[in-house]
Amino acid sequence: MQDIGRSKRAKQAFNFDDITIVPSRRTRGQEEVSLSWRIDALEFDFPMVAAPMDSIMSPETAIAVGKCGGLGVLNLEGLWTRYEDPEPLLAEIAAIEDNVEATKRMQRLYAEPIRAELITARMQQIREAGVPVAGALSPQNTQEFAQTVEAAGVDFFVIRGTTVSAEHVSKVAEPLNLKEFIHALEVPVIVGGCATYQAALHLMRTGAAGVLVGFGGGATHATQDILGISVPMATAVADVAEARRDYLDESGGRYVHVIADGAVGRSGDIAKAIACGADAVMVGAPLARATDAPGRGWHWGAEAWHPSLPRGERTKFRPLGTLEEILLGPSHVADGTMNLVGALQRTLATTGYTEVKEFQRVEVVLS
Repeated sequence: MQDIGRSKRAKQAFNFDDITIVPSRRTRGQEEVSLSWRIDALEFDFPMVAAPMDSIMSPETAIAVGKCGGLGVLNLEGLWTRYEDPEPLLAEIAAIEDNVEATKRMQRLYAEPIRAELITARMQQIREAGVPVAGALSPQNTQEFAQTVEAAGVDFFVIRGTTVSAEHVSKVAEPLNLKEFIHALEVPVIVGGCATYQAALHLMRTGAAGVLVGFGGGATHATQDILGISVPMATAVADVAEARRDYLDESGGRYVHVIADGAVGRSGDIAKAIACGADAVMVGAPLARATDAPGRGWHWGAEAWHPSLPRGERTKFRPLGTLEEILLGPSHVADGTMNLVGALQRTLATTGYTEVKEFQRVEVVLS
């Protein structure tokens, strides 16, 4: 702890940019490295989850991520569950150059009610493609549409918000009791975000299969500007990883996956997140560079169209390649924004590790 002044002390915390990974005395061939990740009953080829944002996830791109070997999560509060055909609306948003006007237009578009039958249709479309199905709701809409999501046959139910706690207090609305809710569901739940040891421990005690660490990437800087809230991700992931270890002992062996969700813009950040203790990483901005991303080069999260307090304008990216190339390569650039899976595989090989779980023990230093 450090003194800020006479009446306030603060813990020092670090971002991914503040740390680097240290190679060991041993290196390995890339062919010896396995990036497979198992959560609940499903196994994936690599530990990356496509974030539930309209700019990167449509039913088609969720299917594409699944066919590449990863998990794509559809935003069940987005345009795909409000409109029969949102493609013209996505094109309209992309054509607006002024961000203020774009925010106003998005606020109007996202004011359309969520339709339960469209949730069912979108989930069924992904299911019929033969890939894992995952959908995300905010805590505010979870109780209303939970039965619809569960009935749609999802493999994972994601409850994702800027900050999600196990103890929300409100005098005007009945709060979501996460522990009762999760235990009543027949599908595994991934919930977050959180940023501290204690908050993560409370979420793990609800019965969640995974906990999201962070505020969802794209809105992090704006959240700091508007709310004064920020998450130094290296410290946050390391603290939540400690909560995972303590909960493993407390529960008699129940393992909860830690998924970094924020400040992951390049392949090196993915490696650093796992080095700090994450089991997997939720990826957003890198996928917005895909030529087949729904945002057409623009990227935004749910905070960008909040009806009364938008946080985070759209971000413009230069399209680099297909979604498959962004994930699996080949890369045509030298800045860590393509072939994310190949880069992580090379990092493990360079540091002498063959499995992601082992790689969590790699040495890191402050740079």
